[in-house]
Amino acid sequence: MKIESLKLKGNYIRLEQLSHRHIDGLVAAAAIDPALYKWSPVPQGRDEVTKYVDLAVSWSNTGSAVPFATVRMDDGVVIGSSRFFNLEYWPWPEGHPSYGRSEPDACEIGYTWLSRPAIRTGANTEAKLLMLTHAFEVWHVLRVCLHTDVRNERSRAAIERVGGKFEGVLRSHRMAADYTARDSARYSIIASEWPEVRERLIRLRDRIR
Repeated sequence: MKIESLKLKGNYIRLEQLSHRHIDGLVAAAAIDPALYKWSPVPQGRDEVTKYVDLAVSWSNTGSAVPFATVRMDDGVVIGSSRFFNLEYWPWPEGHPSYGRSEPDACEIGYTWLSRPAIRTGANTEAKLLMLTHAFEVWHVLRVCLHTDVRNERSRAAIERVGGKFEGVLRSHRMAADYTARDSARYSIIASEWPEVRERLIRLRDRIR
């Protein structure tokens, strides 16, 4: 089921549904410091970025993902990307209150990366606030999962900082950025935790200028 086109707007960044018009901005953002992406599959150069966007758009067209370009509000510069994916639609039985839902019941947030100047700003915090707010308050999902390479300490710390609860390690879960079988650290936020996580994210966002 294809999800409607989304644009999520915050104080410092906005998330625009990823399209080919973002290619130049993504090329420039990723090129600032390629060494930053040791554990993340971030495309380098126009050819790789074009393939990256082509695949993301194809996922969007089939309803399996909602990819975004992360855009700085004050100057419109593309500073990275993120996406909803692994959208789950549970088979609720007829007569259940959730029967006939058109929104996902659970999803994953990932493919998240930022350019070097956007690191340690409010960009990641606000992007997570925008996406989680949409997931829990518009789609009314029951769970949001986040995975990262178990070796990626910076990413794990960032997920824990925004309220993700560590669930364990999935062995040989996905292909890593170095083309090995990646062990993934699995985190989640569930609906009952969302109010506390939301307040935490707002405090963090407002503390970072």
